[in-house]
Formats: sequence, C-alpha cells, structure tokens
Amino acid sequence: MADPLDIDRPHPARVYDFLLGGKDNFPADRAAAAQGLKVNPNAATAPRQNRAFMQRTVRFLAAEAGVRQFLDIGTGLPTSPNVHQVAQSIDPTARVAYVDSDPIVLTHARALLTSHPEGRTAYVDADLHRPEEILGAPALRDTLDLDKPVALLLFAILHFFEDDDDPYRIVDTLLGALPSGSYLVLSHVTNDHDPEGWARFDAVMRRQGIRSRFRSQAEVARFFTGLDLVDPGVVPILRWRPEPEAEALTDAQVALYGGVARKP
Repeated sequence: MADPLDIDRPHPARVYDFLLGGKDNFPADRAAAAQGLKVNPNAATAPRQNRAFMQRTVRFLAAEAGVRQFLDIGTGLPTSPNVHQVAQSIDPTARVAYVDSDPIVLTHARALLTSHPEGRTAYVDADLHRPEEILGAPALRDTLDLDKPVALLLFAILHFFEDDDDPYRIVDTLLGALPSGSYLVLSHVTNDHDPEGWARFDAVMRRQGIRSRFRSQAEVARFFTGLDLVDPGVVPILRWRPEPEAEALTDAQVALYGGVARKP
C-alpha cells in the first residue's frame, strides 16, 4: 500500500510532473527541481523526451507488434497522452494496468485515466521493490491475462534503484511471469554524455532524499539479456525510431537510453 501523503518532502513523480510543466506538485517538489536545474539544466529536457519515447514505443507495440495488454509500472502523474490513450487510439480494446506507490499519483490516476469503453484500465497500489506483490494484485489479475503477451513498461524508473536494490532481479521476476511474445520497454537516465553535470544533479537530489543510480549503455542493455531486441537496439532515446519533425537535441541534453525487446 502507498505511504501516507507527505507533501513536505519531494517525490520523484511530482518533481517529474513539475519538470513536464504539470500542476500536481508541491513547494518541496518545485524547490528540489529548481535546485537540480541550476546545476544541470538538461534535467528539464529528459522528461519531455521520455514522454515522446513512450508514445513512439507504445504506438509501435500496438500498431506493429500487435500487443493489446500493457503493464506500466511507475506510472507517474497523468500527462496526456497516456499509455492507454496511445494504445486505445490504435485498438480500443487494449487493456492497461498502471502501477505506482505514491498516493497522489493513484488518486489522480483513478480520477483522470479513463479507459475507452471497449478497453479497460486498472490502477494498482504497489511498489516495484516488491514485484511479486504487483504480479499478485487482484486489480492486475482482473485486467490483464498473463497467459497472453503483455508489454512491460518501465519508463524512467529503474535509475531510482541502486545496485543494492537488485533491479535486474526485479525485472527478471516480472518478465518471468509473462509468456512468450511479451515485450520489455524501458528508458533509463545515463551520465555517459555529461558525467559532471549529472553528478551535480545527483548530489542535489540526494540531499532532498531522492537517490539515483545512473547506468551506462552496457548496464542498461543488461536488462534485456535473453530477449530479442527490436531494431535499433538499446540506444539514446532520440535515436529510437524518431519522428521526422523531432526537435533537434543532443544525446547529452536528453541523457536517456531506451530499448524495446521481445521475450522469445
């Protein structure tokens, strides 16, 4: 279950919401974001491009890969278009289970994330640190058929898991419960292109109680071990099937790796 709402401490989902230009955040979140942006302005670019990556990958999964079930963990605050809006624009019967552990995220999700009548959405109050609880949640089991392919979506969440949290085991546990033909999609912040800038940002966030573990391209690629990567592989997200009209940015400005892969 989610912890009681604590608005006096910044929370990653609400800091992210502020960086996206949202309104569902509190002074502590805005202050933390402002301090981070002072030492690394690129922290504002990454969230916007991560949302664009989400839209491209979900559109690929629904339109080209034929996926009709999505498990989005670390949902964050609703920012349109959401996963179900993208997927259901292609097939109105698509089903999406959203998972988060922040009470304000869940409150807004239940109020604002309304499914197409032919499809379905569910909101699961669970923590990614405990993947077994996610998989066993009644709301998830009532929404998704885990005997049929599911797209596991982990957008910009795994960098909040340090090595001691064993994020590779967590991903393996989730994938292990999904059948052949399922997909893994993830994005992950990296400091490969600007180690000094992201070190400064990390120091600011840790003082606010938000810890991160930036990973290299090889470390991000390890999450896809044993899966069949979709072209172009694990790359800076700007390079993953970009739209022709995409904003001209550098990898350092975006600082995220991402990939899509199919479970054989």
